[in-house]
Amino acid sequence: MKKLVFCLAVLGSIFTGCSSSDDETPVKQPVTGEISSNITANTTYAYGNYTLKGMIKVSSGVTVTFEPGCKITCDKSTGENGLIILNGGKIIANGTADLPIVFTEKSKVGGSWAGIIMYGDAPIVNSATAPAPQTAVSEDGLNLTYGGSNVAHNGGSLKYVRVEYAGQVITTNSKENNGFSFYSVGTGTTLDHLVAYKGNDDGFEFYGGTASLTNSISYGNSDDSFDWQDGWRGQDNTNWYAYQTGVANYGIEVESKSVDNAFWPKVTNITLRRAAGTTTEAQSEIQLDAIQFKKEGNGDYSNIIIDGYASQTTPTAYNGGAIQILDKATYDHQVAGGKIKLNNVKITNTPITFISGVPASFTVTAASFVPASNWTTGTTATGAALTGGAWATVDGLNLLEKL
Repeated sequence: MKKLVFCLAVLGSIFTGCSSSDDETPVKQPVTGEISSNITANTTYAYGNYTLKGMIKVSSGVTVTFEPGCKITCDKSTGENGLIILNGGKIIANGTADLPIVFTEKSKVGGSWAGIIMYGDAPIVNSATAPAPQTAVSEDGLNLTYGGSNVAHNGGSLKYVRVEYAGQVITTNSKENNGFSFYSVGTGTTLDHLVAYKGNDDGFEFYGGTASLTNSISYGNSDDSFDWQDGWRGQDNTNWYAYQTGVANYGIEVESKSVDNAFWPKVTNITLRRAAGTTTEAQSEIQLDAIQFKKEGNGDYSNIIIDGYASQTTPTAYNGGAIQILDKATYDHQVAGGKIKLNNVKITNTPITFISGVPASFTVTAASFVPASNWTTGTTATGAALTGGAWATVDGLNLLEKL
């Protein structure tokens, strides 16, 4: 009898073990670690939680990889923090809708770190007289040179990546950062399903280059939701969604360093929404419009929803509207010159359609666009089309709720 009981116990143990092994998928446990020195050799960060300390640079010729579900946290009390991919370096951060890769900051206060900064050598234009390839010096405090002739520059792949509470500004125009800053990034780079959340500067900014941005969200950023300069010319941009609330400037700010270019970016499926009561960031500047064009900025935009860009009554009364043309050169060369195209635009809760620059030496109307087909409105625009999930959810808040 004792032998029988023993045998049955052993058999039960074996079968239990088989059941566990065959029917249950082991849960992958997150690792923990620290990223506190420059990345000078190919490195992969496994699924886990990491602390980022310092302005960490990924060297040229080096690839850093983050597995889906990684969470990287900064702490502003440790000083300036950011992740910089130098020209020639690559980042592979391919999350999923359910396992996004999140870069955040401990205090959850906008402007607490520098965000993700990527450098390349794709073309820029910042002078009307200098020959190509042109270069410039970055405004992020690193004083690095960007620009070149490599249209297909490849800085890696960012998919389902969220940057939170970035946009650190120390000295305006010489040491300021965004959620994502792309300096001369080229077409070989993948930028898809990205979120810039509650930063203190722009959500996304392009400094020239040829890269395109798809299926992305700029939510609650204090400056512009999307911004570019230096002749950025991405051609495959689609599904951009901006939600501005509290304090914010333009939905999209478009400029080209006062160079009248023969090329322009193209963006389809855009939704720009501004919550009631949202005020411009600096009361010395009037930045209340959905899309502002200045310094020869241009582009081809279609299937656009603009909602909630009303005038501001407090603390200072300023007019806001759907489209602002800031300066006469932009009006003459880009609007009347046929280089600004805005088609299938649906405007709601925005009483003023066109805002002319201040002081205004010109008046923008629908008739200003040449040819007339460069400006069309309608009720059929659908704007951005995005699918939700963990990538678009922050602390229980569904970022697509207002879409």
